[in-house]
Formats: sequence, structure tokens, C-alpha cells
Amino acid sequence: MIGNIRQYLDQKTTTMLVHAFVTSRLDACNSLLFGLPDNLINKIQRVQNIAARLILRVPRHEHITPLLYQLHWLPIRQRITFKILLLTYKVINYMAPDFISELAPLHVPTRALRSASEQRLEITFRSSTKFYGDRSFAFAAPHLWNGLPNSIRSASSVASFKSRLKTYLFRQHFLSV
Repeated sequence: MIGNIRQYLDQKTTTMLVHAFVTSRLDACNSLLFGLPDNLINKIQRVQNIAARLILRVPRHEHITPLLYQLHWLPIRQRITFKILLLTYKVINYMAPDFISELAPLHVPTRALRSASEQRLEITFRSSTKFYGDRSFAFAAPHLWNGLPNSIRSASSVASFKSRLKTYLFRQHFLSV
């Protein structure tokens, strides 16, 4: 639909339309996609790639990484990680519902340790099935959260956390490519 009228739109308007109709759908409930195999994630990634090419008016044969970098968009797998970690931050800072908070308890050391102030999560969930269990929030949240640098975990506000996390994931992806 947007592609049909793209020639009549400027880049700013096209960006607004793509955010309204495409990226909002890519981000809706995307934390449920954690741990999906690459072949399924790649199908969703193709939608994001098409949206980036549409905004920037770049032909299909151009490499996508510089386009995502220019738009400052995280690839789909990093967007999923971002969503899970944002929810985890809200759990730790008492901004999430209790039923979610129960899935990610804070680690409380049995004795006084320097790491006690690092806000690590207890890894209590042991999956009995490799495919489904490892995709659950109870499994993913502690593993992803404990892997973050303490400077990100200790952010004082949601806005600060989101900014630091996006920068971290962005650098992690685009500097490793």
C-alpha cells in the first residue's frame, strides 16, 4: 500500500506511515518470538528490510546493514531482546504486574558479597524441553539480564535504561557485522 503511493511522499511522511503500519506491528508482542529458529526470524526480518528500503528509496540489490544503521533500527532479533530486557527492568523496579514479577525473582546471596548490589536475577527455571522451555520469559529474562553490563542494569529511569540498552544492542550488532 505505502509502496504504491511512495512517489508522492517525502521521506518524513513515509517514515511516519511505516512506523504506524509496519514497525508497530513488528514490535507488538514480539517478546513471544524469543528463541525462534533463524528461518522464522528471517521472514520477519525481510519485512523490516523492505520497510527500510521503502523509506530510503533504495533498490532491492543494495545491502541492508548500512540502511538499518542509517535509520538507527535494531534488527528483529535485537528488538525482541530489547523488549524482554525492558520488561525485566520494569519487573525489577516494581513497574510490572505481579504475575510477571513472580517469573523473574532477584538473586539474594546467602552471604555478603560485592555483587549483591548488581541486581542480578535468580536463574530458577530449568526447562524440560529444549525448544519451548528456553523460549519462556522465566528462562530468557534472567539469562539476558545477567548478561548485561552493570552500567545498563543500574539505570535510574526507564528512559535512561531504554537509551543505554538500545545503544548497547546497536553497537553489539553493528560493530560485530
